[in-house]
Amino acid sequence: MKISLATARQLALRAHGLDGGWILPPGKEGAAQIIERLGYVQIDTIHIIQRAHHHTLWTRFPQYAPEMLDDLLAKDRRVFEWWTHAMAYIPMRDYRFYAPRMGYYALWGRQREWLIEYADVIAHVKERIRAEGPLGASDFEHPQNTTNGWWDWKPAKQALEILASMGELMVTKRHNFQRIFDLTERVLPPDVDTTPPTDEELQRFIVRFALNTGGVLRQSEVQWSRRKADPAALQAMVETGEVTAFEVEGLNGEPCYALSDVFEAVTQSPNGEPHLHILSPFDNLIIDRRWLKAFFDGFEYTIECYVPEAKRKYGYFVLPILWGDRFVARLDSKADRKPKTFVIKRLLFEPGFAEYDAVLLALVEKLRAFAAFNGCDNFAVEDVQPEKVKAPLEQMLSAFSG
Repeated sequence: MKISLATARQLALRAHGLDGGWILPPGKEGAAQIIERLGYVQIDTIHIIQRAHHHTLWTRFPQYAPEMLDDLLAKDRRVFEWWTHAMAYIPMRDYRFYAPRMGYYALWGRQREWLIEYADVIAHVKERIRAEGPLGASDFEHPQNTTNGWWDWKPAKQALEILASMGELMVTKRHNFQRIFDLTERVLPPDVDTTPPTDEELQRFIVRFALNTGGVLRQSEVQWSRRKADPAALQAMVETGEVTAFEVEGLNGEPCYALSDVFEAVTQSPNGEPHLHILSPFDNLIIDRRWLKAFFDGFEYTIECYVPEAKRKYGYFVLPILWGDRFVARLDSKADRKPKTFVIKRLLFEPGFAEYDAVLLALVEKLRAFAAFNGCDNFAVEDVQPEKVKAPLEQMLSAFSG
């Protein structure tokens, strides 16, 4: 069986909740279901606009508010914080698959050395939390103003981070974005399954996690936390009908895979109206840059906040703009919160794109909603390329400004 690259993109958009096909319940339950469907939402600290984890959820759930995620972590215990490819919010239901990796953490090189050198700090941190309850890094004082060459964190903060990575502590809540830690036995809900998965269960989890996260993947991309799925396990799920195997035109005949329910839903129904999304740089859809380039017509994206300013091509924190199944523009922006102004520092349409009249209304509507999500009620437009689009864009935005 062979499908077009356009159909493959539709599979990805459906799996990522970006084609309008998801029906979500209201309130924080809707946010919880997004995280459970995606498998994780990456956490990031950059706050020039709303932080990435909130942005990713809002993209799929316009009624989303940051307080929902706070509740899911601190009150409902529907999610926990740990590592996927980066620090992320992860469904609590999947805890049993991550727990064995936590046990291995202390054996990794730098952590093992640090645990030996700072054993007294580890013991002190654990004892204080056991006696006093949840604590954050600011609750500990550094005994001397020195650094140890490892992330330049004071030892108590390093101890908190390592103990959490080892599974002995968990993040119980965040206060002003600072993580507050408690003993795992006081955070983990009593009904959570902590049974170590069998090899068969783990392989099924890897396949389902990967295909939920990617939508459509080549065999080498079916992996979880840098562990690739066993080809035999993947084939077994194809044979039972849980996974569908196929080829995608233009990808050199390499086998691709999708969850069968997603494959059937997409291939048996016509495409609807294109949806426009302003994506976070850490959105699940674009996190694998090689996959993105292969499936989305060579689109290349690099986050440039880590690039020296003189070498940036697009801007500090550029957001890809997706229209239907095409990336049509890039937005460098910031939320100037004191005057409540959403600043469009640069809006750059992709080379070859010329459907400005068709996309502009959808773009303006999304910019208005995104500005409101960022606490802004007016706009400042600095640069738009091509320049001829700037005046109509400003005119359409002016009804919202002020």
